[in-house]
Amino acid sequence: MARNKDAMVLLIDVSPSMHKALPVIEKVCSMLAEKKLIYSKYDEVAVILFGTEETENELTKEVGGYEHVVVLQNIKVVDGQLVETLQQLPRGTRDGDFLDAIIVGMDMLIKKYGETYKGKKRLCLLTNAQFPIKYPLEGTKEDQVSTIAEHMNTHGMRMESIVVRGSLTGEANKSVMDENDNLLGIFSRKTCAKLVHVESPTSLLGALRTRKISPVTIFRGDLELSPKMKIKVWVYKKTSEEKFPTLKKYSDKAPPTDKFATHEVKVDFEYKSVEDPSKVVPPDQRIKGYRYGPQVIPISSAEWDAVKFKPEKSVKLLGFSDAKNIMRHYYMKDVNVFIPEPGNTRAILAVSALARAMQDMNKVAILRCVWRQGQGNVVVGVLTPNVSDNDNIPDSFYFNVLPFAEDVREFQFPSFDNFPASWQPNEQQQEAADDFVRMFDLAPPGKEEALPPGLTPNPVLERFYRHLELKSRHPDAAVPPLDETLRMITEPDKELLSQNRSVLDVFHSRFEVKENPRLKKSSRRFLRDKPSGSNEGHADISDEPNSSEYTSAVKVEKVGDATPVQDFEAMINRRDSPRWVGKAIKDMKNKIHDLVEDSYEGDNYPKALECLIALRKGCILEQEPKQFNDFLHTLCIFCEEKALSSFCEFLASKELTLISKTEAIDSEVTDDEARNFLVKSEPKME
Repeated sequence: MARNKDAMVLLIDVSPSMHKALPVIEKVCSMLAEKKLIYSKYDEVAVILFGTEETENELTKEVGGYEHVVVLQNIKVVDGQLVETLQQLPRGTRDGDFLDAIIVGMDMLIKKYGETYKGKKRLCLLTNAQFPIKYPLEGTKEDQVSTIAEHMNTHGMRMESIVVRGSLTGEANKSVMDENDNLLGIFSRKTCAKLVHVESPTSLLGALRTRKISPVTIFRGDLELSPKMKIKVWVYKKTSEEKFPTLKKYSDKAPPTDKFATHEVKVDFEYKSVEDPSKVVPPDQRIKGYRYGPQVIPISSAEWDAVKFKPEKSVKLLGFSDAKNIMRHYYMKDVNVFIPEPGNTRAILAVSALARAMQDMNKVAILRCVWRQGQGNVVVGVLTPNVSDNDNIPDSFYFNVLPFAEDVREFQFPSFDNFPASWQPNEQQQEAADDFVRMFDLAPPGKEEALPPGLTPNPVLERFYRHLELKSRHPDAAVPPLDETLRMITEPDKELLSQNRSVLDVFHSRFEVKENPRLKKSSRRFLRDKPSGSNEGHADISDEPNSSEYTSAVKVEKVGDATPVQDFEAMINRRDSPRWVGKAIKDMKNKIHDLVEDSYEGDNYPKALECLIALRKGCILEQEPKQFNDFLHTLCIFCEEKALSSFCEFLASKELTLISKTEAIDSEVTDDEARNFLVKSEPKME
């Protein structure tokens, strides 16, 4: 069997004290099954419940005992039925004994796989551990747990314990909970087990890792301190953004009788000459070009390969710096962790000595890194010591990529110290602001931290997976409303806001809020520049300071014929209603369309171009790149149908392009696609 295959047994406490937490447990366990269907469809999962009225497991039949433990599903490959089973867990009526459930789960894994299975074997326990476990026939409870932990090690099993406390469960005997926490802690100390305590629905939702990602090194080699001093290290990713699963294009055009149809869509591109659109340009006659001023400089792949920087694979120390010199906002991309080569005692000692010396002196190291041979770029980053508190875990380093000069964005702001006293907060305002900040403290003393990164799932991904599972069962299902648990992640705590209403009211009363009207770039307006869509009789042309008030007084309501660009800019600058931006874009599209359609031998082309440039700029400023890109596509199709292709050629000569991701983050168009739009390739679908 594959080494990366996962066999998991879910041990779920359904006793009465867990009923309040079970709805969230149903969500997180069903999410685990949903992600396995996407990423690990050959993994196997079993479900065992304890705290039930009934008893149904093999150990009870074989040796007796292990009461109120039910095998809800024997271990098998994940499927849609498992998702439905986990979404509707039965509620129990008895106190749960988590140790009985652990033994039943271990027995299931041993009988199923024996000792030859090379994949991963995991137990996942979800309980509040509020009730005492039974005393063993011989020895103490601690001895019994230690014996079970030894058997786990023998059979290569891992365990993950999630203990639910706080608002999700009722009151319980503290001495019993402390005893059970100690017993579960023995598993953590003596075997490969993890113990997590959660007190809120959001933390419970993120406590169970619904997708296990095997760590992969990005570098194995020498950390070169000097040509004669090197330390063997391995480098892993510590954090990496979780992406949406890859969505592929499928077609339903394949015959229903074809059992071997993949339904995948294949896309081929043909590149054609601008001079002769019927002529296909073969690959050996195509070359990339890069714009340099008014020219396009052709560069062949051989030239590009020769000019590339080709450093050798290495990680070299450039020097040390005070930690205060590396600002937090300099950190870029993901975080990596440097660990000494496993099993290499000399490397472990060297890394530990270096990390502790850097921590004592409050220093960080600056490294030059090339992770693999043939890598086309060099990374410079900062190495921060991570001294371990656990004797069984060696010291390590965290690595963050630092920016080069081209990557830094400088924005200068005046200091508050230069403002007059009337512009600075007084004592009452500062006190109100302090109270406001304290009110939203996510880690108040004596309480569990709210929204810790390690226990907070991505609500966007969670919502996507749930809807995907719903669509698999009901293809016509509508998008459901946002789940309340996910809403707690994306919105402020309503209970917290209601409890601190007085703090909010005081903060609001201490500061006078005024509307700041958005003014035009120039405060001088002349009668000849009056927007044609305005109802104003005349314009103020005085040089007095209050002449700028005209811009906010003008209320343009449509894009007129005389000065469409000025009308459009005036409309998108209006802030008295959100509808003006949409109306301005719509009016300008219609105006451009009319200008092109009514042109005679291209007499309206220059004016249409001015309007297009203004529309493009407005869509970038208002974060509406799709509106412009879709309109330009539609306009070009219209011109081809109406024998107005000369307008497209006119746009190409003026280098008007689509809005790319570089200009607007919401755009779906790459830089290359934008540049090649009017000198484009024609896709051919099969």
